[in-house]
Amino acid sequence: MTPLGARIRQMREERGISLKDMAAALNVSSAYLSALEHGKRGKPTGFLLHRIIAFFNVIWDEAEELQRLAEVSDPKVTIDTGGMLPEATELTNRLRDDITRLETEDLKFLRDELVKRAGRKR
Repeated sequence: MTPLGARIRQMREERGISLKDMAAALNVSSAYLSALEHGKRGKPTGFLLHRIIAFFNVIWDEAEELQRLAEVSDPKVTIDTGGMLPEATELTNRLRDDITRLETEDLKFLRDELVKRAGRKR
């Protein structure tokens, strides 16, 4: 599941909206919306994302959060480390090999640490 998919599902369930009803309102198939929620489809187009935001009728902060989540919700990532430090290549390969064995709290820690350290370098 992607961050955007999890949030869409949470918002839909909090409002008591069925997958079928939301899909019909967005003019997409239930299968597509389900795949989007479960991370089997990449991030939606900007047009569809705006329709999702309008469907939920959310305020600016929440709309910006949905847009941010869409940016970090590509379930099929490719990283080219050519020309980078050897540590970048090693980190990328270790993450590829070990990510399925990490606990939720480990993933959150690594994500937060990466965000913190990357922000400090700017």
